Amino acid sequence: MMPAARESLLDAAHTALARRPWSAVRMVDVAAAAGVSRQTLYNEFGSKDGLARALVRREADGYLAGVDRALATHADPRDRLTATAEWMASAARDNALVRAMLTGCWSERLPAPTLAAVPSSSAVPAQRRADGPLPSPGDFVRIVRDRAVTVLRGTDTVKPGGAELARSCEYVVRLALSCVAAPPGEGGIAELVREALPGQLI
Repeated sequence: MMPAARESLLDAAHTALARRPWSAVRMVDVAAAAGVSRQTLYNEFGSKDGLARALVRREADGYLAGVDRALATHADPRDRLTATAEWMASAARDNALVRAMLTGCWSERLPAPTLAAVPSSSAVPAQRRADGPLPSPGDFVRIVRDRAVTVLRGTDTVKPGGAELARSCEYVVRLALSCVAAPPGEGGIAELVREALPGQLI
């Protein structure tokens, strides 16, 4: 199957999920919305659980791509971390699957695929990857922290050593996650991040 068709099926599944609980999403309807046969859908994803894993994997990849964009947006390290925290909070606010992945709180409306790898006989490389382990909330903290450390360490304006920089980055990530559960008040997440970061970061 062409990647575009796979994306169309995932788009159709995402749209269906926005309208009804995952338990009420039917494979035949997803296939029809994407303009392919139900057999094609099963050939690509194997099962409804395979479709769910692929959808979660795609949302995870999109979330992490947004993290990378935020980290590349500014020159100032504080601005980079602020933009990353704002992206984390907005992505979770706007996307129920991202919110569930980051918090571990899966509502009854959502698919809740196991985070462990599942046996895969798929001939589709993208599906074999989706059938592999999915990131846990703790994994996301480490991934975003490590990406932030790597980007900031490559700049001339960051002063602290590795352990201190990693602590600052992890603190920002966890602060952003707290704003997912309890949205910040006036000043928003940017003010919280700037107050939390040590002055010696730059």
